[in-house]
Amino acid sequence: MSSIYIQIASYRDPDLTNTIADLVKNSSGKHKLRVGVIDQYCEEDNFYDIEKDFKKLKSKHSTLDYEKINYRDTKGVCWVRHLLNKKYKREKYTLQLDSHHRFIKDWDLVLIKMLKDLEKEGYKKPLLTTYCPAFIQQTGEKFSHATQMDFDRFTPEGALFFKSGLVPNWEEKDLPVPSRFISGHMIFVDGKFCKEVIYDPYYLFHGEEINLTVRAYTHGYDLFHPHRPVVYHEYSRSHRPRKCWDDDPLWAQQNAKSHLRNRKFFEMDGEKKDIDFEEYELGSARSIEDYEEYSGVSMRRRSVQQYTIDLNYPPNPIKQSDPKYNDSFSPIFKHCIDLGFDQVPLDDYDFWVVAFHNEKGETIFREDLGEDQVKRVKSDPDGYCKIWKTFHSPKKPDHCIVWPHSKSKDWCDQIKIKL
Repeated sequence: MSSIYIQIASYRDPDLTNTIADLVKNSSGKHKLRVGVIDQYCEEDNFYDIEKDFKKLKSKHSTLDYEKINYRDTKGVCWVRHLLNKKYKREKYTLQLDSHHRFIKDWDLVLIKMLKDLEKEGYKKPLLTTYCPAFIQQTGEKFSHATQMDFDRFTPEGALFFKSGLVPNWEEKDLPVPSRFISGHMIFVDGKFCKEVIYDPYYLFHGEEINLTVRAYTHGYDLFHPHRPVVYHEYSRSHRPRKCWDDDPLWAQQNAKSHLRNRKFFEMDGEKKDIDFEEYELGSARSIEDYEEYSGVSMRRRSVQQYTIDLNYPPNPIKQSDPKYNDSFSPIFKHCIDLGFDQVPLDDYDFWVVAFHNEKGETIFREDLGEDQVKRVKSDPDGYCKIWKTFHSPKKPDHCIVWPHSKSKDWCDQIKIKL
């Protein structure tokens, strides 16, 4: 009977106990499960008694390794995942999760078979990961479709964001599909991963996944998305009353430090790698240039190949030896400008100027919103305006400006946002 070390980082999440119960109940019983949980808790929440709830499961093949940390004392999700890595006890496999999941029946057998099938194909260190298909916590409804991670955008701060996509024709596939990226909320891999690619605790939140991705790849891991829906994830956050950025008054400052560490790691925006990353460095099995060739994504240049944008699977076809290789990367800037409804209170806007400028105030890109577009963003169901813009720019803009024009008031106050 082989063993699986489950790693669950939880922050004031009432669904934690349901996640653990579903995990255990839907396992095959053919593997030893050690469920490692670090619960960033608040006594006032009083959601559950995890240890008591776990005993009610009466599972003969599962044990609980539960640790509580007061939410005021936490140093962020990456720090917690680092602590979970340190609790690894030489289990054969490890499964990293969030605290709001559901599982198919015999999920452990399915994931292990996928890894073994990849090993038969010659991959020595396969890793399964994805932005899991969604489930709705209130109703239990599940979106049963195999999913993947697609390139979305570079943030102004330097993190790389991904979006969830659908694996085409997944029901016809016999093997997992290649991935460029790693998801923090679902990783299934050989347990030694906990020691080889240990979480960098000095990251706070953003940047976690691309850091882990490149380090795993340079340590020799081959990345794949499951070709079947196996684990489901709750995305809305509606059932969780508080998030870490709500509770920590210094969260923005700590996040800025984390972004700087990420830019230094990848030498973005002129930053130098002038700090010692110690055990959180790149591996030696492959180089970061090898990752760029494989994925078509260059963090240092904030650039991406069209082959990647078009959602083709890696490895990308153009090689470093090709004279056109460097020119195949396009510096794409994609950004969402968020405005509160109170910042644009009038009802008779006929257009908004939307422009991005460099440090000198020179316009890099401008694309205005017409009257119908303004009405749409001012009626966004999320309760604030979202203005998405995508354009080519070899350098990150310094700031953007939204300048509304009203039929009755003429030009209104400019809204300037530092990026």
